[in-house]
Amino acid sequence: MHGLTDEQAKLADRTLSFLADMDALFFDRIKKLNDDATYEVQHFNSEFSDNEVKVSRGAVIEKGGRLTIITKKPKPPMQRETRWGRFFALDAHPKTPLVGMLHAAFLINFDTEGKGIIAGWLDVLPAARIDEDLAYLKEIMDGVYTKYGIDDGGPRGRLSGNSKSDGDVEVNRWQRRSAGVGGNFYGYPMLSATEENYRFMTEAYERFVDAYLKIVEKRQGNPFSPEDLAAQDAMRRNWLEDQLFADEWTKSVVPYEVWSLANVPPTIKF
Repeated sequence: MHGLTDEQAKLADRTLSFLADMDALFFDRIKKLNDDATYEVQHFNSEFSDNEVKVSRGAVIEKGGRLTIITKKPKPPMQRETRWGRFFALDAHPKTPLVGMLHAAFLINFDTEGKGIIAGWLDVLPAARIDEDLAYLKEIMDGVYTKYGIDDGGPRGRLSGNSKSDGDVEVNRWQRRSAGVGGNFYGYPMLSATEENYRFMTEAYERFVDAYLKIVEKRQGNPFSPEDLAAQDAMRRNWLEDQLFADEWTKSVVPYEVWSLANVPPTIKF
């Protein structure tokens, strides 16, 4: 944290506590759902970044992954010189096709020019769509947007497919197809790392992840159809396509062995 202002150092310190709390919340709930506390942790370090992946597997959450990245040497144009920062993501693949995949990313970064940004991505990629559950997740996020006076139009608009500003048809073809109930906070202008924005992003993150895991618990034993399973297969394949061909972060910044361990579905069918 050398070189940060006092305010930035406080946010950085709080971030470390927040990420530790989210890691505990996520894996404690998976332990309860799966009745299994086992997990694996792997480190992938290079001149560019230090990456830690933690993964749990089981009968209810087939795969739950956490990825933490500390950037050491940025890869332009996606990254700038960083004084301090963290990227953190949670991904969950329930066995039931009645609940889609969770992708919850959080980024905070202070660059060498003294500027700080907060970003992230919160949503589910639905398999069999249950409108009641998606409405519940939207209601949770609506409450946070309203509390902090954030216009949800931009973040939710950026969740929709075919959103590439350059009109790249081939890239748009592979983009993830999410439910559109959370928010994509990577759009410009980025949220600055202020106290208010920090509280907004951390509260949105925690409440969304908590609500998602409640849905998994609720739906884990419900019956489903072959059509539901087919929808899950299509969603899981779409996520891999997005990571391989559309997402610039995984295409050009994060190594395949890192992101694939953290977030690729346990089974993919072609």
